[in-house]
Amino acid sequence: MKQIIILLTILLTLISCSINKKPEFTDVKNIKFLESNSKYVTITADAFFINPNNIGGQLKADKIKVLVNDTEVASISTKVFDVPAKKEFSIPLKVNIPTGSLFSNKSLGKLIGSLFSKKIKVQYVGDIKYRILGFSHTYNINQTENIKIKL
Repeated sequence: MKQIIILLTILLTLISCSINKKPEFTDVKNIKFLESNSKYVTITADAFFINPNNIGGQLKADKIKVLVNDTEVASISTKVFDVPAKKEFSIPLKVNIPTGSLFSNKSLGKLIGSLFSKKIKVQYVGDIKYRILGFSHTYNINQTENIKIKL
């Protein structure tokens, strides 16, 4: 009889901590030019989410393409991030773009135009995956922003 009561208590606890719905992806914001040197240019951004559930989960960005002036220059894969329960949260998307890829024949003309306007078009395209207790969901990311560059 004790075992049945313990089993029912555990079962009720698991049911009360159920997943109401998937976390909501709200936006990619704060796309910024962070730094540059002779080897790479660093650009950062934050992907924002809201988790309405009583339990967390995990998010992972895998092979998000970074395009500068419509030319793919790098991709981002992140570590696994823990999702907090009942909170708004963000995950950082930081990329180091090799300077050689910015000066390729394909993107050189667009880059020269960007130097005069002091702005570049940065686009993040890809997927962020959410996982919890065997359930998974993929968020499609496609965010573009013109950012100021520092010369």
